[in-house]
Amino acid sequence: MKPALKYALIALALAVAVAVPFGLEPRGYATRILCLVLLFAAMAQAWNIVGGLANQMSLGHAAFFGIGAYGSTILLVKYGISPWLGLLPGMAAGGVAAWLISLPTMRLRGHYFALATLAFGEVMRLVANTWGGLTGGPSGISVPFSKPGLAVFQFKDMRPYYFLMLAALLVVTAIFAGIRHSKLGYRLRAIRENPSAAEAIGVDTTRTKIIAAVVSGALMAGLGTFYAQFQFFFDPDTVFSIPAISVRVAMIAIVGGVGTTIGPIVGALFLIPIEELANQTFSDQAAGLSQLVFGLLLIVVILAEPRGLLEIGRRLWRWRGRT
Repeated sequence: MKPALKYALIALALAVAVAVPFGLEPRGYATRILCLVLLFAAMAQAWNIVGGLANQMSLGHAAFFGIGAYGSTILLVKYGISPWLGLLPGMAAGGVAAWLISLPTMRLRGHYFALATLAFGEVMRLVANTWGGLTGGPSGISVPFSKPGLAVFQFKDMRPYYFLMLAALLVVTAIFAGIRHSKLGYRLRAIRENPSAAEAIGVDTTRTKIIAAVVSGALMAGLGTFYAQFQFFFDPDTVFSIPAISVRVAMIAIVGGVGTTIGPIVGALFLIPIEELANQTFSDQAAGLSQLVFGLLLIVVILAEPRGLLEIGRRLWRWRGRT
């Protein structure tokens, strides 16, 4: 694709993204779903730094997400610190947690690494459930209501949340793109293609992957703060959930196009609305049927093109050019 056309399409996509919420009910269900699409696209993009560029299949990103959600909310509830300020120590805590878990696990590969990160996420969920004096335990924790405004990260309707989620997605995507085209990104892709060859030419594979994990974990924790302020209430089984957070963000990136800049965005636009539609359509008919339909759809997409929807789009574009 020519650069001029590429930038024109990006500008058009941004214009559409900005205009869409003005055609919807500010407090409506559709606006809320779009907020979740943007948030999960940003989360999948943060995961993409490790899972896409370094090919490290992390299933523990819910741990960083939950750390960010609880960190900023606890600071708000107990000390009255603004979520915007609480965002920073939450991101720092997420980055430190990613560093600590990476030290013993980044030498692992394949399913060994995935299982190790999954165990870390589950440990964090158990800690949050047990430490009731700080986290509220299984009962969860609520964000105290304040007079709506940007300073307190609370609003009367969904539109401000939508634009904040959009801004978060743009920031995370810019960071991903910057890393992808930097020396760090080239090292990560060299590790993804052939770790032994990367080491042979002088790449410190463990250190490189740890740096990527720290950035990814910090961004994921920051997005946890956005989720907490958007939902107002959450518990350990929600924010530290392996299926709802870790597996979902990985699936969004994989289905959209893992390792690419716009793959997580495409994946979120495809998966989140379809998941909600399946829940709305089948939830009253048979328990679990919505998840079965959703799972079958994912299998069909992955079998059709393992590299994701983005590659399917590229195929159609090339086919169009030949006709």
